[in-house]
Amino acid sequence: MSKFQIITLSVFVVCIIGGVIGFATFKGSSSKTTLSPITVWGTFPAETFTQYLGNINNGASEPVSATYTQIAPDQFNSTFIAALARGTGPDVVLLPVDMILPHLDKITSIPYTALPQRTFMDTYIQEANIYLSANGALAIPFTVDPLIMYWNRDMFNAAGIATYPKYWDETVKLIPKLTVRDSNGNVTKSTMAMGDFTNTTNAREIFGTLLMQLGNPVTAYDGKGLLGTTISSQNASVSQAVLSFYTQFVDPSSPNYTWNRGMPNDKTAFLSGITGTYFGFASELKGLRAKNPNLNFDAAPLPQVKTGGTKATYGRMYGFSILKSSANVNNAYQIISALTSAANLASLSTTLYLPSVRRDLITAGSSDPYLSVFDTTALITNTWLDADVSQSRALFANMVQSVTSGKNTVSEAIQDIESQYNLLLRNATQ
Repeated sequence: MSKFQIITLSVFVVCIIGGVIGFATFKGSSSKTTLSPITVWGTFPAETFTQYLGNINNGASEPVSATYTQIAPDQFNSTFIAALARGTGPDVVLLPVDMILPHLDKITSIPYTALPQRTFMDTYIQEANIYLSANGALAIPFTVDPLIMYWNRDMFNAAGIATYPKYWDETVKLIPKLTVRDSNGNVTKSTMAMGDFTNTTNAREIFGTLLMQLGNPVTAYDGKGLLGTTISSQNASVSQAVLSFYTQFVDPSSPNYTWNRGMPNDKTAFLSGITGTYFGFASELKGLRAKNPNLNFDAAPLPQVKTGGTKATYGRMYGFSILKSSANVNNAYQIISALTSAANLASLSTTLYLPSVRRDLITAGSSDPYLSVFDTTALITNTWLDADVSQSRALFANMVQSVTSGKNTVSEAIQDIESQYNLLLRNATQ
């Protein structure tokens, strides 16, 4: 081993020992104890976190002290690992689920003696269960941003369509009514942006949602404890069905042809009134309103599989994870517990205009016409452990492109991504 490897290994050993000792002395939270400050790093917006922390501390008898540093997603891994090697890393990280896989060995799980598994499952929405491990919770959920469907009311009304589609088969049936082609067969107005990755903002999340709706978790651990993709020959029927369904919409010979890579970006097309639907995140609502205040649109849950499927939609969930390198994991746990209390998260949902990760807050309901949709959708959000979002998106895009270009059959494309995605996942966990 090189000198650098020996030093790095020593740091991680010390971190592990420190984490064990920290939780071994865990005694629960105490309102009478002043908690020392912690440092938090993440990709969550710093302005929002700072404002949230300030709101919590206004008038609080015992202020919560946390210093937050936002790091760009494409720079986080290298910055974080380098800091740990120097011994200057944070106490806690605040990351979306699909960024934590490469750092699982650096996270200390919150033992079920401190946060019982049943309490966790009863408190948080279904998607949060991805944090549950054999030894405890890998994170405490903070926010969730569900993928939903925005639909153009004027286009639907003009086509004589009274309401939005609730299922994918209903969505497909709208194509003859909403899609407009010129005399040369070129699409001038589209029902939806499906079938390509180059001009579809959330294509990775849409494709993953289709898989999850048919019971395919995208990635999963095998019997040997190795994480691999379930887009595979072992799940050939589901994998091929989703790929065939997705790619049909850019096939000019298909009766469901409604999109192509020559169209504008899907969000731009929707804002311009030339696409009937846009599959985007709940957090995009305000931005869509701001960019085109005159666009008459509404929000609805993402279409589902009518029969034989599972209700699901992708949710971008952020959670607080405590690091083994933290000098005081008990202190860090008490602070993130305060940051994620029911009262504080209720105010955060109002500020962000997003659903809560807590079941009790969703159960309380909302009279807001959009939050009520977001809350309902949050209950069916799901996600998967990933190695690198940008790299997996590229793999998905190559798979789709290989089919739409005629380079590969659907079966061949599935075989290719299976080997490539598994390699990406293995490299992230070694």
